[in-house]
Amino acid sequence: MESVISVKNLDHFFGKNQLRKQVLFNVNLEIAAGEIIIMTGPSGSGKTTLLTLVGGLRSAQSGNLRVLGQDLVGANARKLTQARRHHGYIFQAHNLHGSLTALQNVRMGLEVQKGISSREMNQRAIAMLEHVGLGNRVNYYPDDLSGGQKQRVAIARALVSRPKIVLADEPTAALDSKSGRDVVNLMQMLAKEQGCTILLVTHDNRILDIADRIVHLEDGKLANDTNLAPAS
Repeated sequence: MESVISVKNLDHFFGKNQLRKQVLFNVNLEIAAGEIIIMTGPSGSGKTTLLTLVGGLRSAQSGNLRVLGQDLVGANARKLTQARRHHGYIFQAHNLHGSLTALQNVRMGLEVQKGISSREMNQRAIAMLEHVGLGNRVNYYPDDLSGGQKQRVAIARALVSRPKIVLADEPTAALDSKSGRDVVNLMQMLAKEQGCTILLVTHDNRILDIADRIVHLEDGKLANDTNLAPAS
């Protein structure tokens, strides 16, 4: 099966001159379409850096990084913007706009797409909110939602455009055990329905069972890659 994310001999540095520090070392990782990959490792190990490179939030510097067939090493701002349109993002801080309703926040996930009418945006946003169990909260503002509900809105926003890849950085860190489990179960279900790939960073050992594979980063190096999927 062809990889939707292909990382080969990837290095990454922050800073310049005497302050230059290497944070990723010769990382190699292949992720196939539809896989759910969880990335673990201690704080400062490079997990979020790798996630942002895959997501086109910053340009890869050296080695090889191909995402959905696009080479992102040395990519300029325009190419990174185009790459990001195929991704959904879910972060620890749900990053909802407090002045917008749940419906308006989810609609934002469609506004960068071309050729979708305002009416269709509303219909798809409402349908996705219903899918995540918030059909009765479409006109609520974030301040009127619980932590788990806010994260459900964030999931709906990430998935409403039917992205091919979903990137999640500590999506359960601010949630209690039940809310965290509900959120990852929802991500897993919707990803399987839509056939998208998930790359999820977490310190939460309670959710590792949703993964097809677990990759472990330590000191910027890929230390382990464990396949959890049952043999076919």
